[in-house]
Amino acid sequence: MNPFATHFDSLEEFADRVSEVLQCPITIEDANHRLIAYSTHEHYTDPARTATIINRRVPEKVINSLWREGVIPKLLSNREPIRVEMISEVGLGNRIAISIWKNKEVLGFIWAIEMEQTWTEEQFELLKQAAKAAKNLLLQLQIRKHKKEERIQEFFWKLLTGHFSSHNDIIQQCHVLNIPVYPFSSVVIFHFKQEIQPQVERQIDYLLKTTQQLAVPLYTIDHHRLTLLAAPKSNANAQADIKRFLRSFIAQMNERFRIEITDGAFGSIYECYTKIEKSYKEAQTVLNMKRAFPHDLGNVQSYQELGMYQFFDLLLEKKRDGDFYNETLEKLKQYDNRHHASLVKTIETFLDHDSNVNETAKALNIHPNTLAYRLKRIAEIGEIDLHDMNQKVKLYIDVKLAKYETSH
Repeated sequence: MNPFATHFDSLEEFADRVSEVLQCPITIEDANHRLIAYSTHEHYTDPARTATIINRRVPEKVINSLWREGVIPKLLSNREPIRVEMISEVGLGNRIAISIWKNKEVLGFIWAIEMEQTWTEEQFELLKQAAKAAKNLLLQLQIRKHKKEERIQEFFWKLLTGHFSSHNDIIQQCHVLNIPVYPFSSVVIFHFKQEIQPQVERQIDYLLKTTQQLAVPLYTIDHHRLTLLAAPKSNANAQADIKRFLRSFIAQMNERFRIEITDGAFGSIYECYTKIEKSYKEAQTVLNMKRAFPHDLGNVQSYQELGMYQFFDLLLEKKRDGDFYNETLEKLKQYDNRHHASLVKTIETFLDHDSNVNETAKALNIHPNTLAYRLKRIAEIGEIDLHDMNQKVKLYIDVKLAKYETSH
């Protein structure tokens, strides 16, 4: 007889029943390793299970170890129970694990601690019956979850587009939707090489729900883009924490799922949730500038790192209105056109390298004496003093702005 072929009022009741039948502690997780239910079994438990119950999710170090040992890849491709050997450095004892499937999708996992005696074939069969019985319970949970997620998605887009004007209204709505509120947050955007399909959405959700580097209370997917709200643990090292998260997320999507992310960027970190729209626009600006200046901004990820490029959209608008004009740059362009020269490129490279002659000559693949001659001609033709920082900065901005204008 199937001991699980009965009605259960809750997943907790079901976990206790599985524990009673198999005579061992049981935990049930969703597909993102968040704790759904656990048995009240009084026998031995290990540190990994204790930490999972306290934090309501599996510790990230345990998840990473299970990936390295090949356990999770097996669970994501196998419907049979698998034995998981002890991983002492993360406090994980011997376990038997099985995935809970609906068609080709994994809904969650059942983990059983293997006690003193090795499991019998009968116990393995009982665990398989438990996984089948758990499917309907998890599907009911998933339906309720999807309805809530639709409301949360709409709320996040309202935040990104400046729908709310009051911080208190936003906080109140967060409480209604049971969304945690954090003191500091920034909008992060990832651009994927391919359009994000449902299977990739599940993998994204998995990584965002299992990361413990920072909190991700909200995210949305739109074609090639993943946009999320990142909440660092403190403001002390917030920029560094978000950068570390960006690198880690891009690397894990590639290593675990072979999904390529072409770029990532984030806006400024703000305390007030009404500034989420501003942070979103800043993150978009970073991506736009990186596309226009891939060589200059290849390693830039944050709005704060953009420097003078922060102002380019505003400057370009004023330039198109005819509010300013750089005579030096126009003279150099005209000379280049008439003589098939490269004075504009030379001065741009020179200023890129902070007026360092040797580094500039190396970048242009010319002799330093040749560079010195070109710089002299630039000063003469453009009527500019290359020892005057004010003039150099103005010329540098206008050279870059001209490139940005041609890319639009």
